[in-house]
Amino acid sequence: MTQTAQMHDAPGGRWPGLVSHERDTNAAEGSAGLILVCEHASNRFAAPWGELGLTEAERQAHIAWDPGALGLARGLAARLGAMLIHAPLSRLIVDCNRAPDHPGAMPARSEVYDIPGNAAIGAQARQDRIAAIYTPFHATLHDAVARQLARGLRPALISVHSFTPVFHGKRRTLEFGVIHDADPTLAQAIVAGADAMTTLRSALNAPYSAADDVTHTLRLHATPYGLPSAMLEVRNDLIATPATQDVMARTLAPVLAHALLESGAQSAPAKAGAR
Repeated sequence: MTQTAQMHDAPGGRWPGLVSHERDTNAAEGSAGLILVCEHASNRFAAPWGELGLTEAERQAHIAWDPGALGLARGLAARLGAMLIHAPLSRLIVDCNRAPDHPGAMPARSEVYDIPGNAAIGAQARQDRIAAIYTPFHATLHDAVARQLARGLRPALISVHSFTPVFHGKRRTLEFGVIHDADPTLAQAIVAGADAMTTLRSALNAPYSAADDVTHTLRLHATPYGLPSAMLEVRNDLIATPATQDVMARTLAPVLAHALLESGAQSAPAKAGAR
């Protein structure tokens, strides 16, 4: 169920990224040199923005979040010994994977849905949302990257997303897509591994690509440092329950571990076995 929180849930009215350490208990802090990110983890809505005029069904729909992505990301983090950083609120309040000036950062319409609470927001209201959510989220992630760099690690950055099986009335047969920003190396290795090690229908730069402005997080935190990075997209009907999220995590964890090694990422996870 969607949760509506009060602003006092966030100190000072700021919502930083939530850091999860799902790794094996035997793994040292940051030992894997891998950071997982889930920008569309939540369909939680909070004051003072409220529920943006959306119905319960709309708040549960894929426009508000990436269903199943957080559960998958947690399963991958546990198996790969990685840090996980995820957004605390719905992407309809602020999409942390879009630039602040991008129309999709606070969309007035998403696919076939109108978003009443975003229809007439002014410049100050946009700035307030950026200051409350976007800026602290990216500060959390930047701090994690900077700390690893300072320790002499070159962490890989992988963002975890899900996509809807039907988009604008068109059914998608793709099951697993991998998107890259400037450097395709890790993404190409993940797709090759998925083709070799799973039965998933996989593709590079699908169902979106960097040309669709979906690699904002990678552009901010990986590309400037020359870090290996990729964005995962899993069709959400394949990860609709905790059980299927766990199955997908068991399927993809060895693929990611192998790709990190094959692509030359310097700090590949030490463990990728099923738990």
